[in-house]
This record gives sequence, structure tokens and C-alpha cells, in this order.
Amino acid sequence: VQLQASGGGLVQAGGSLRLSCAASGRTFSTSIMGWFRQAPGKEREFVATISWSGGSTYYADSVKGRSTISRDNAKNTVYLQMNSLNAEDTAVYYCAAAPSTVFRGSLYYTQLYNYGYWGQGTQVTVSS
Repeated sequence: VQLQASGGGLVQAGGSLRLSCAASGRTFSTSIMGWFRQAPGKEREFVATISWSGGSTYYADSVKGRSTISRDNAKNTVYLQMNSLNAEDTAVYYCAAAPSTVFRGSLYYTQLYNYGYWGQGTQVTVSS
């Protein structure tokens, strides 16, 4: 699976962005997808994950209630809608894929080492 993230940019605090991650390859529909982010000087952290059909989602507390992860398997694309952005959301956002025929529970997919494929990242900068 090859992943291409896009949609980042510069936004004012309180604004919104929708990130997209386009996947190539036949395993997208059988992959658990996730979004992670990495701020300067910090470790990469979990943001959100979504199951194959989109029926199960899970969010980091830091974005819960402000963000929505979704996917369109017909378009091989996963999205992250982020609202009410603040300076703490400034980071490079990465999408990741975990091909699997077994769902191991949402918490399993909050760990970056459980993903086998990563996109190149897209920069989100929130100005205050």
C-alpha cells in the first residue's frame, strides 16, 4: 500500500481543515487506517483510527469531539476533518495503514508500530 496525504496548510485558530490520504493497492479496503501527528521536538502521536467499513472509530482525547475520521473505500481514501483548531494542533500529520483480516480492537491501532505502511505527511500550521 502506498499512501499520499494532502490537505494540510496554514489556518487561523478556530478554523477547520480536512486532510485526505489516498491509497494505492488492493489492500486498502482490508486495512485499518490511522492518522498520527508529530509536532516539532515531540514524538509521533496517535490521532484517530477507523475500521475497514468505517463502523468503528477511535480518537485521541486531544482531538475527540473536534475531529472526524472517515473513509471511502470506493475511492481508496481516508479523511480527517478537524474543527476548532488551535496552536497545539500544529504538526505534520501522517496517515498509516494496517492491513489485517482480524480487528484487534481500537486500542491496538493507537500504537504506531502496529502499522506497516506510512504516507509522507502533510503539514498543518495553526496561527493564533
